[in-house]
Amino acid sequence: MKKMFFAAALVLVTAAGLRAQQMVQTPLGLLPTKVYYETGKHHVQGVAVDVKNKCVYFSFTTSLIKTDYQGNLLGSVTGLSCHLGCIDLDPETGKIYGSMEYKDDVIGQGISGASAKQRENTFYIGIFDTDKITRPNIDAATGGVFKAAYLGEVVRMYEEKVVQGGKTLEHRYGCSGIDGVAIGPQFGQTGGRKVLNVAFGIYGDNTRTDNDYQVILQFDPVKLEKTSQPLDKGFHHVGPKKAQKRYFAYTGNTTWGVQNLEYDAYKGYWFMAAYNGKKPQFPNYSLFAIDGGKKALKEQLKGFDPREKGLVVSLAEDGLSDAASGIRGWNFKYGSTGMESLGQGYYYFSQNGKTKQKVQYCNLVLYKWTGRADEPFEEVK
Repeated sequence: MKKMFFAAALVLVTAAGLRAQQMVQTPLGLLPTKVYYETGKHHVQGVAVDVKNKCVYFSFTTSLIKTDYQGNLLGSVTGLSCHLGCIDLDPETGKIYGSMEYKDDVIGQGISGASAKQRENTFYIGIFDTDKITRPNIDAATGGVFKAAYLGEVVRMYEEKVVQGGKTLEHRYGCSGIDGVAIGPQFGQTGGRKVLNVAFGIYGDNTRTDNDYQVILQFDPVKLEKTSQPLDKGFHHVGPKKAQKRYFAYTGNTTWGVQNLEYDAYKGYWFMAAYNGKKPQFPNYSLFAIDGGKKALKEQLKGFDPREKGLVVSLAEDGLSDAASGIRGWNFKYGSTGMESLGQGYYYFSQNGKTKQKVQYCNLVLYKWTGRADEPFEEVK
């Protein structure tokens, strides 16, 4: 979610070479090796690819962009004053789900300035009707293409103070809001009714011990949409009272939590891309995978005082393995600003940066699964 503050460290480049693309034959049909788009001052937060309709969606923090495979603009939703983060497309309904944050911390102020301190903290799942995104600059509030479901449970956790080890701390579980969102089957299943999993953003903090899990809230997307409303009259509080389930994935603390979440039917994994954590007792991988074929088990959560139990999902027995912590994952450098699982072992990963004119871009690049612990994906050329 907090990718904008990392963008300054990226190398400024010219866009000409990045635009070069070719079409390659895959089991999914012809796909572009690259899709390039550039816009504005806020960098890309998430991507979604519609193979059936041959179009691509980019979340650029305050706007949703729709292009064809050549990167030509087909439509956009603009006017958001929030942090639009990870996005995911349900190809069966044509709806895009995205995490939305209106909050008072450094992220909110980076987007809305000092006014972020004056408004209430609100978190939503935004639901976009992609069939209606047919022209540029559709107003998010009044354009009729977008609704939002309020997540009061996240607001409470963001604002709540907790006592851990005798110390009073801000934000339950270190919750900084939400970011990663993905649709897929229930944990322990490979099919059936779909759920929407929504991952917390989590503040990086080496001094506390109750922030070493990724926290995932689970919703029924059908019920979620039924409770959603436009934001044409300002903030509303209409949405589910609470999530159907709350899950925990033990990865060690990461910087800002799950940036992008993606279900991959090919492996049966829920991939979680994150910025590396800083606690020295953990391997601090940048990519993790939940084994979607395993049911969650109720366990005592590590590092909690007073003690707390939760439904814990299993990391996949894949990739690198840290013997001391038991955590598995990869040091893959892409995914935190966007990833898309296409199926059959093919993926798109966002490579973001700035042009010489300081315009943010996303170069979406096609990859294929290798299965290697040191380099799990390789670029398709």
